[in-house]
Amino acid sequence: MIPTALPEVLILEPKVFGDARGFFFESFNARDFAQCTGLDVSFVQDNHSKSGKGVLRGLHYQIEHPQGKLVRVTQGAVFDVAVDLRRSSPNFGKWEGVLLSENNKRQLWIPPGFAHGFLVTSDSAEFLYKTTDYWHPEHERSLLWNDPAVGIEWPIQGEPLLAAKDSAAATLELTEVFA
Repeated sequence: MIPTALPEVLILEPKVFGDARGFFFESFNARDFAQCTGLDVSFVQDNHSKSGKGVLRGLHYQIEHPQGKLVRVTQGAVFDVAVDLRRSSPNFGKWEGVLLSENNKRQLWIPPGFAHGFLVTSDSAEFLYKTTDYWHPEHERSLLWNDPAVGIEWPIQGEPLLAAKDSAAATLELTEVFA
């Protein structure tokens, strides 16, 4: 486990066993996750997406039924971002960005109360994540990816490819946040 500037957001590096045949690692082990993070969470849903270079997904969160997410990349590379949306937090509005790739096999834990998004930096990327609550579309919100009040330093020149809901996302000043 590697801490980040946001104490609740954690980088996890698995033990990878490799030889001439390839590699093996446990992508998730509940006992090891609890021991290394000190968290007791239950995952209820796994999601898998594939996106092309320059696609930016996010920054998403659920205002009710907030989700903790354990995210990783199985093909390609992404710049993954978490933004603290807990108004009572000393880190409210601050962000953390981490490169996740098929090569480094890192995972990122994003706790409930944070917005999450990623930018594909390779030709394409397959992105997998576990969530601690189910998807509730009526409670889903999006924080604007380029809000100057947050100031995320995305590794992109020009505009990313966005979904309509992400183009129309609210700024930190106008979006619903957590207490």
